[in-house]
Amino acid sequence: MFDRRLISNFDWVLFISTIAISIWGVVIIYSATQGRVEYKLYITQIYWLSYGLIAMFLILLIDYHSLQKFAYFIYAIVIIALILVLIFGKVTSGAQRWLSIGPLSFQVSEFAKVGVIIALARYFDDKRIIKRYRLRDLFVPAVITLIPFFLIANEPDLGTSLIMVIILISMILMINIDRRSLAILTGCGILLLPTMWYFLKDYQRERLLTLINPDADPLGMGYHILQSKIAIGSGEFLGKGLFAGTQSRLNFLPEKHTDFIFSVLAEEMGFVGASILIILYLILIIKGIDIIYRSRDRFSALLSVGIVCMLTSYIILNIGMTIGIFPIVGMPLPLMSYGGSSLVTTFIAIGILLNIRMRRFKIEE
Repeated sequence: MFDRRLISNFDWVLFISTIAISIWGVVIIYSATQGRVEYKLYITQIYWLSYGLIAMFLILLIDYHSLQKFAYFIYAIVIIALILVLIFGKVTSGAQRWLSIGPLSFQVSEFAKVGVIIALARYFDDKRIIKRYRLRDLFVPAVITLIPFFLIANEPDLGTSLIMVIILISMILMINIDRRSLAILTGCGILLLPTMWYFLKDYQRERLLTLINPDADPLGMGYHILQSKIAIGSGEFLGKGLFAGTQSRLNFLPEKHTDFIFSVLAEEMGFVGASILIILYLILIIKGIDIIYRSRDRFSALLSVGIVCMLTSYIILNIGMTIGIFPIVGMPLPLMSYGGSSLVTTFIAIGILLNIRMRRFKIEE
């Protein structure tokens, strides 16, 4: 029999905020591509939005503890899929990130993030330590994270692979880790940062250098950042008006319906529109933190931490990228940017948060 308490515990604010941002994203995608070859992309985004809602609904039907039971199976499927991408994946713009099944192409790395979060939450829940976690206790979680990290980095997709590391760090901070071990881990991370320079590809190094001085190559590597800043700045307080952004409509702004969709919104709707969007994202984050705080079991708390950290990282890094404080790493803006894999994954992640919130009363009993 259906338990009515599931509905009474449903977080409508989180759900409505998610839908509002998604619909807004469709409108901005339409504006960004209007009058161009890609103008029908907004229709495709509506289809993906529908698929995302279906995926969210399916997630809500099951108890989130089922994810705990099948965590390692889900992780194994993700790893196999990432390997298949490197062997059979479709190459687009120099990156081999998409796996095709019939007419559908999807980016496995997007779904991999959720798979890693579930696997890490399961591991940390199973391997409870009475005292404090030490470095040796983090070996297995590091392996769980680094396998997909290197597979995704080889696509190459540096942005998504770095999100994997951020997720691991957030979950490590959530558990009871020894302070000395945390200090050693932090110190090693800082010392290793300079050596990462030698592992970056040439275009990745150029992006980092461009961040420091975009005017050095205004028609080359600095073009994206400069045009994005112009678009955001020209929007001023109220914006130029919906569908009236010149940077996007005249095609000065690159990747305007994906990575730089925030720039389109800021130009057309100004500081007011950008602020409203950020407030909606803050609602998502705050509701997620509230779910973490109110979690009644360790697995759900860790699962929520990973999801909230993932969403927050994408929001901060994407907006920071468009205003020139972070390098361009090809990160979509959750629920706004065009892209089916990203949209469906985000709906699945938020569906898990809603699932945890709905079934909290069962733990309390």
